[in-house]
Amino acid sequence: MHLSDILRAPKAVLHDHLDGGLRPATIIELARECGYRALPTEDPAALAVWFRDAADSGSLERYLETFAHTCAVMQTREALERIAAECAEDLAADGVVYAEVRYAPEQHQERGLTLDEVVDAVNAGFREGEHRAGGRITVRALLTGMRHTERSLEIAELTVAHRERGVAGFDIAGGEIGNPPARHLPAFQHLKRHNCHFTIHAGEAVGAESIHEAVQICGAERIGHGVRITDDITVHDDGTARLGHLASYVRDNGIALEVCPTSNLQTGAAKDYATHPIDLLRRLGFRITLNTDNRLVSGTTMSQEFQHMVDAFGYGPEVFEEFTVAAIESAFLPLPERQRLIREVVRPVYAALAR
Repeated sequence: MHLSDILRAPKAVLHDHLDGGLRPATIIELARECGYRALPTEDPAALAVWFRDAADSGSLERYLETFAHTCAVMQTREALERIAAECAEDLAADGVVYAEVRYAPEQHQERGLTLDEVVDAVNAGFREGEHRAGGRITVRALLTGMRHTERSLEIAELTVAHRERGVAGFDIAGGEIGNPPARHLPAFQHLKRHNCHFTIHAGEAVGAESIHEAVQICGAERIGHGVRITDDITVHDDGTARLGHLASYVRDNGIALEVCPTSNLQTGAAKDYATHPIDLLRRLGFRITLNTDNRLVSGTTMSQEFQHMVDAFGYGPEVFEEFTVAAIESAFLPLPERQRLIREVVRPVYAALAR
């Protein structure tokens, strides 16, 4: 695929963090407005490079440290609305037609906002961004509980309360090591009782056991990252593979993996694009979705993730259509909305690209 085809191709992203995708210039402007003086530079181009360099550590914990700067400028209603609107605009400009963007409401209360006010501000921003993009994109929010705090049940309750107002589901994120998902079981039980969707970060910094816990104990419908499922797969010298019981369960039940290649390289979950497990997992029949994770911190876009896959594996339109359809089929949207997006928005453009 040529770059023009990649930009034109409809995309869907299920794993994109709001606080990891700000425009550098916006960070600088908001920092000046709120008096935040800890930015490493006030030059937008240099700041973008700083974020990428800081994240290229091979450590998930170091990677997460970069968010102190973005969260610092996301503490007022006006800032949250602006950032959410720009997020929707930027995704639409990259050809994204459906996005689930996640954030942790508890991280935006330093200046007195209530949790409900945080959610209302972000939702208002997404609606404004959809409007500015001329309706070319649909954005839904995922509310994130943090692994290292004790507020996951509170955030789960918030998710249920706002699910008719732009919130599609719930997520658990943060450093995996020492913070297993089962620690937040009451939150997941609350979501299940209210028939509410959720995904769980697992299988990034910790191995297949974290995926097992997320799926079999917590009941996750999707797995954020999930690339360490390969710990339960044996690849033989002749190229054949044997799946363990967990890997078979995840594949056979179509549990979507929210794969974020560039981010995986930065956190040490993969060595390089050419040996990233996404191709193996796709060939073995796993439900793969392609994602950005953090567009600023990882210095990426959905189009760039597509390009990396073209360069590494020679993928063409048929594979990207497969990823996009898998993402929309796995989206926390009502079935008729998913069917419409696939039928009216995705399939026609990919059919044209394949000619």
